[in-house]
Amino acid sequence: MKIAIIGAGNLGKSIAKGLIVNNAFTTLYLTKRNTEAIKSYEEYSKVTVTSDNQEAVKNSDILIFAVQPQQLERILEEIKDLLTDKHVLISTITGFKIDRIEAIVGKDQFIIRAMPNTAIAVGKSMTCMCSNEKGEKRIAIAEAIFNRLGTSIIIKENKMQAATVICASGIAFWMRLIRATTQGAVQLGFDAKDAQQLAMNTCLGAASLLVESGKHPEEEIDKVTTPKGCTIEGLNEMEHNGLSSSLIKGLQASFKKINNISEQ
Repeated sequence: MKIAIIGAGNLGKSIAKGLIVNNAFTTLYLTKRNTEAIKSYEEYSKVTVTSDNQEAVKNSDILIFAVQPQQLERILEEIKDLLTDKHVLISTITGFKIDRIEAIVGKDQFIIRAMPNTAIAVGKSMTCMCSNEKGEKRIAIAEAIFNRLGTSIIIKENKMQAATVICASGIAFWMRLIRATTQGAVQLGFDAKDAQQLAMNTCLGAASLLVESGKHPEEEIDKVTTPKGCTIEGLNEMEHNGLSSSLIKGLQASFKKINNISEQ
């Protein structure tokens, strides 16, 4: 696949790393206004770094847009006359709806919205996708890309804002929980390095159990909570102090914010 990532910032670079590690392209173009920050990617075979979006579009079939929302409209105007029936447009832009893209490039383009997260750099992204009517014919291509970089799911566009909160912002939420567990482990006597290793791998194990078994979290919780035991004591203390409530309120606050952004 001939892929271009238009806007190789944090997310764009994470996608590029995932594509490179998985050898998931024929050629790869990375664009950025200031290319100094991504010059190192030229060391990889078949990777081109450029500040010229039009050059990238001309030499690619799959265009992954990873720029700021306020930049996308200008870029689409810049490249719309270069688009052909070979191009598949994949937007990772928060709050930028398909009908806004269609208004610029036309409804006859294959348009897909994808919301990966930065774990795509290590092949562990949870990516949600939707498309316009024509894009449905090419969404399997997007699935093939993102399934090599983690797991993907196709949803309705009206769920994309919520998916952004759960999956993209969710990376930060889980990182904060891991950090808190690390701090607790230090307080219980572990040095910082060991504490973080314990926290990270316990989190990984918990998620892996659910992925592999398909069970509800409470089923696995029941296995480690014995009557009058230390686990239920800790869980109840956390709940008394609002653990679940705080998480849910945080998700709702992020969801409210992202809806405000999309209306601007």
